Amino acid sequence: MSQPPVADRRPVTSEHHGRTRVDDYEWLRDKGAPEVTAHLEAENAYTQERTAHLAELRQAIFDEIKGRTRETDLSVPTRNRGHWYYGRSFEGKEYGASCRVPVTDPDDWTPPRPAEDCAPDQPALPGEELLLDLDALAEGHEFFSLGGSSVSPDGTLLAYSTDVVGDERYTIRVLDIASREHRSDEIEGVIGGATWDPAGEHLYYVTLDDSWRADKVWRHRLGTSQADDELVHHEEDGRFFVGVGRSRSDRFMIIACGSKITSEYRFLDSRAPEEGFRVFSERREGLEYSLDHAVIGGEDVFLVLHNATGPDFELGCAPVAPTPPEDWRPLVPHDPAVRLEDVDAFGGHLVVHQRSEGLTQLRILELGADGVADDYLVEFDHEVYTVGSGGNPGFGQPTVRLGYTTMAVPSSVYDYDVRSRELTLLRRAPVLGGYEPDDYEEHRLWATAEDGVQVPISIVCRRGAREDDGGGTRPVPTLLYGYGAYEASYDPYFSVARLSLLDRGAAFAIAHVRGGGEMGRRWYDDGKLDRKQHTFSDFIACGRHLVETGWTTPETLVAEGASAGGLLMGAVANQAPELFGGVLAGVPFVDNLTTMLDASLPLTVTEYDEWGNPEADPAVYDYIASYAPYDNVAATTYPPILAETSLNDTRVLYVEPAKWVAKLRATALNGADVLLRTEMAAGHGGVSGRYKAWHDRAFSLAWVLDRMGLAERIPTPSGGAAVTNP
Repeated sequence: MSQPPVADRRPVTSEHHGRTRVDDYEWLRDKGAPEVTAHLEAENAYTQERTAHLAELRQAIFDEIKGRTRETDLSVPTRNRGHWYYGRSFEGKEYGASCRVPVTDPDDWTPPRPAEDCAPDQPALPGEELLLDLDALAEGHEFFSLGGSSVSPDGTLLAYSTDVVGDERYTIRVLDIASREHRSDEIEGVIGGATWDPAGEHLYYVTLDDSWRADKVWRHRLGTSQADDELVHHEEDGRFFVGVGRSRSDRFMIIACGSKITSEYRFLDSRAPEEGFRVFSERREGLEYSLDHAVIGGEDVFLVLHNATGPDFELGCAPVAPTPPEDWRPLVPHDPAVRLEDVDAFGGHLVVHQRSEGLTQLRILELGADGVADDYLVEFDHEVYTVGSGGNPGFGQPTVRLGYTTMAVPSSVYDYDVRSRELTLLRRAPVLGGYEPDDYEEHRLWATAEDGVQVPISIVCRRGAREDDGGGTRPVPTLLYGYGAYEASYDPYFSVARLSLLDRGAAFAIAHVRGGGEMGRRWYDDGKLDRKQHTFSDFIACGRHLVETGWTTPETLVAEGASAGGLLMGAVANQAPELFGGVLAGVPFVDNLTTMLDASLPLTVTEYDEWGNPEADPAVYDYIASYAPYDNVAATTYPPILAETSLNDTRVLYVEPAKWVAKLRATALNGADVLLRTEMAAGHGGVSGRYKAWHDRAFSLAWVLDRMGLAERIPTPSGGAAVTNP
């Protein structure tokens, strides 16, 4: 076997607050330089060579994912104005299509169902109209991503955005749906998609500054040049980013400005457009709120979800006018045991997204003539589950579209009828090959962190996988996933690809560490800034709990995380290398001290409230330096590491894992066991297209199974007996 690539050491010295820092591999930041490209390609070649023995396993896993997936399929139609909208996928195609059919009965909210044997070259439903053929749009591009699509209020035009590079800078085009002709409008450099104004005459969109911060909101009149677009709002505070949308009621255009800890909203009333955009409540440091329009007791109000009265948020209401926090009236008071996360307003009810004791919940507030007539939760049977609402564009709709899943139950779509309080299962994602959820067991475990805090773990395995021949239990190889940042909750979910692990005798677990939002706002606050170490120690505590309680062993425990979760991977590899048999780090934020010291880099300034500003504060510098993965690589034996990144990633630049691997290669006692895989034509989310994504995940899972000692294990078939040791 060839020797691993060794990057040249070219020391660059910097000083901050009297501290001297030497960086040997900063030269790898020169994207496009022939020597940098050559180094990344050499790393890819070395990774392929070191994993060549897994080629058959990779293909087997890809075939398993493909074999379990209904390739020609249809999403549950969603009703919006006069049409039902849905997506289609086709066997052999990467991206699929979006379509619609007319609503035939205005009083019937039951989505139409296609024939079971719907052929790819035939309409899925009577009257089907093609909106976008994504495979045709992707033709000729190695990468393709749809940023968003939006139908005009009169239903005749479709505004959509695409990215064919992977840097998340999109181009908007406008399609005449009936004629299939594109209008002359073309808007470049956009983040995300476009929002129609209520009249359907203008498009609102957002652009980025040089540091990849969403800072400007524009208004585009149909039929004009982008050069003539009106700048509606420019956010000059580098900590804040902007977004734009339309209220579900269609009455208001809303501009959101927010940092990590502070909010400010502007609104434009379509009934009084001459007043322009007005600030609802001026920003106050530390005050977060969101804004939506509702009609309660016959009165137009703004719904304000805010933290003015407590960290876990309160739902209040206010007049449809600029209103300070002192005048917001409580509708759902603050409760320290319940984290209110979002609210959706409809004509007859409100839907509150909340979580309690680590579980997601949907709360219905039925509206009557005098206000809120009833307040209750939608109930589900499983002990550990994830529920959320989506696909609910109609302000007057009487139903709520729900998404539901567990780690063993595939993603399921329900309609909840508020009038009858009936919950109807519309679709459960098909898993071919006779899949049975009862073949798997799910558990909620609790690990004790260093400071005594109880950290939840969600875990799933094949039923009986832990049973030994004597009726006791035995350890099973386990993949432990973690994230822990931005108050993002990594809730239990189902994965077809994961079955290739479980059916070979492994378990999959999620460590719900601090820095996420699973246990409320305090959970987030206790894992950020100068308490970031809790994220790492929590994950280590979860790993040790799985070992000490007999679930697994250090040799067969593999850790995985991506992006900010990749920072977690780098930190735990430094702090507890003996605990893991492997570490899989996706697009890892491992050189975070360098990034946070450079305000010109993408997202740095907006991240100060998450990580701190080491350039301004020596204490912050010292704290980040104490845990930053790249700065703490040591001359010790690390678990084998596979780092995966993308050349065009704008969120976590490829250079971070490239430098990290170079330093591990030169410093670790087993540097040859550290691998780097770089996608040369992709962004933060990895490759595009489902087949490419399946191959990509198969590569990672094959490496994980190899680390677990399960690469030769024959998977138990669906409906088969429990896995036993050979």
